[in-house]
Formats: sequence, structure tokens, C-alpha cells
Amino acid sequence: MAVSKDNGLTFVKYEGNPVITSDKPDFRDPNVFWYESTKRWIMILAVGQEMQIYSSADLKDWKYESSFGQEYGNHSGVWECPDLFKLDDKWVLICNINPGGPFGGSATQYFVGQFDGHKFTCESMPKVTKWLDYGKDHYATVSFYNAPPSCGHGLDVELAVCQPGSHQAVP
Repeated sequence: MAVSKDNGLTFVKYEGNPVITSDKPDFRDPNVFWYESTKRWIMILAVGQEMQIYSSADLKDWKYESSFGQEYGNHSGVWECPDLFKLDDKWVLICNINPGGPFGGSATQYFVGQFDGHKFTCESMPKVTKWLDYGKDHYATVSFYNAPPSCGHGLDVELAVCQPGSHQAVP
């Protein structure tokens, strides 16, 4: 963890690093967001072939909540660069893989479902893979928050999805 007090120009590393450790392979790519319903920070991170969810009140002490991924989606590559965000009344979990894409290289798969502050529950059948793009090397897709929640602004997401055999974006 690192903190900036000058709008991101410089960062100071937290003395208590690392805040979470693991002996599992590919323990990486934390993505943190505030979950208003539980008044806690939520972190989703890639661990091997799954995503793990943790919660914290202070960004320093983290509690393991759940994992997602066993038997869901594509497992042809390393799971990495996770994201979890609300879109209308659904939650979307993004999982990038490298390699393992449908046309070679890396790819981004997604899962739609519900999140209760502790666990992501997918609406799709376990073996179904939903690809965000059908091109080669579509990689590291994450959401972008343009303002803190206290400003009343929501999530800005730009997604381009191509249909198989087509190279035209689908809205």
C-alpha cells in the first residue's frame, strides 16, 4: 500500500506492507472499492485460477470473504487484473486471462450476477464463457471511477464488444 497526499504526484509506502500475503501462485492485481451497504472497503484480487474477495474497514486489516472462479469461465491462462462493479441492478466481475483468448493471446471474460458485500454469485451456468471482445490480445480491462462516491457521480465504463466473425462494435 502507498499513500499520496499531493494528488498522485508522489507516494509514500505504508510501513506495514505487505498488508496481505499468500503462498499461493499468482497472488496479484488487487482492485479496491468502497461498498456503501456494509461501510467497508472491498478488495478483489487474482489468486491462481480464481478471484478472492476481502473486506476492510481501514484498508490495513483485511478479512477473507469468499472466492469465485472454480468451474466458471475459461481457465486456459493465468487469471489476472480483476474488477467488480455495479451496472444498473447487476454486478459485473471482470477476469482477464493471459494467454488463453479465443483467437490467441490474452483476453477478457466477464460474469454477471449479484454481490452482497461478501460473495459474488454468478447468474450464468458454470461452463459458459462470456468474452468482452473476440479480437486477439484484448487485455487488462478495468472500470474507471471518475469521482469519489461522495460527489454523487457514478461509474464511467467504456466497453466495446465485437460479435464473432464481425469487426463492428456492438453498443
